[in-house]
Amino acid sequence: MSNMEQADDRGAKKELRKEHPSGWLYLTRHDAVPILVDALLDLPPNREFNKTELAEHAGVTRQTVGNYTDLLLEVELIEEVPNTSPSRYRVADSDVVQELFELNSALNNIGDA
Repeated sequence: MSNMEQADDRGAKKELRKEHPSGWLYLTRHDAVPILVDALLDLPPNREFNKTELAEHAGVTRQTVGNYTDLLLEVELIEEVPNTSPSRYRVADSDVVQELFELNSALNNIGDA
């Protein structure tokens, strides 16, 4: 296989991944999402927040948080606190969040070993 054919094959595989992303790629293909997730991992348990508070904690604009709130809700990273106006959120009590905390802990422990 020539270098040109290999490059074409890599490009086709990359496009296929974009068309049918894994959960990880679906979540992280948005530039600001890893920063928001990092900020969520840093919040105390059961801490409620609004979009402005999350934006300040993450170091992004409120608009950025607004752009990704539906995605964070969809993948069960955050949940809306019932009966709040304006809407308040908290880190979701979900399998996704539990696994994310475990992954984060494992990655943090690599440097400690």
